[in-house]
Amino acid sequence: MKKKLDFNKLLVIILAIVLSLSWLYPFFLIFINSFKTRTEILSNVIGLPEEITLANYPNAFQAMNYVSGFGNSVIITVASVGLTVLFSAMAAYVLHRRDSKLSTFIYYFCGVTMLIPFQAIMIPLINLFGQINLLNRTGLTIMNIGFSVSLSVYLYYGAMRSISTDLDDAANIDGANRISIFFRVILPILKPTTVTVIILNGMKIWNDYLLPSLVVNQQGMRTLPLELYSFFGEFTTQWELALTGLLLAIIPVILLFISLQKYFIAGISEGSLKM
Repeated sequence: MKKKLDFNKLLVIILAIVLSLSWLYPFFLIFINSFKTRTEILSNVIGLPEEITLANYPNAFQAMNYVSGFGNSVIITVASVGLTVLFSAMAAYVLHRRDSKLSTFIYYFCGVTMLIPFQAIMIPLINLFGQINLLNRTGLTIMNIGFSVSLSVYLYYGAMRSISTDLDDAANIDGANRISIFFRVILPILKPTTVTVIILNGMKIWNDYLLPSLVVNQQGMRTLPLELYSFFGEFTTQWELALTGLLLAIIPVILLFISLQKYFIAGISEGSLKM
């Protein structure tokens, strides 16, 4: 029996290693090719660089307007994720604490809206925001919140099931109102779920290309994914700059995930397994 358990454990470890390598390999290719010339990339894309070229980094940094793109991405992502966290957590709190048919309907409605593909509402949405002059960073932030809030409410609502209403009653006896109870008692307990919401929505919004290309594809408002597209021309592709720019664009997201990963699994468990 022990040998069988050891074999199963070994099999799981081998499978985990294989999956990890398959996930890391594309990042490895991006990294090594960022130090190559275009000729070397086209001749040997999977090999190590024969001669390390550092010029790609300053060239890509300047060509893709990294400072402008990075600033726009940060503003849009932070505003979208921050407001999504606030609105979703408050909505889930009210929906869970007010046990009514309307609350139940709104909760399930949030679940249903996650099934609607963006392409189905893309054209009327862009036309509507164009008519009210919101094809800018503000409009993009509002759209991001609208597309992110359903899943976020779903996760927060699941986490709320593990928080007893006795905490609300105890805080109410101490003189706290509903707003104070939420921000001082409930929201700190929801920290793992909040981190999960930040990671999921932050990565999605930071890496998004389609929606920003329809809303903020103007000079000075472009995000990093839009700036990366400048390396792909009609007749040629600047692969050495594109891969280097891609690496510069994904580093902030990787750092965010690494810094918050210890809360990520706990948040997923609270927000999904307790539904």
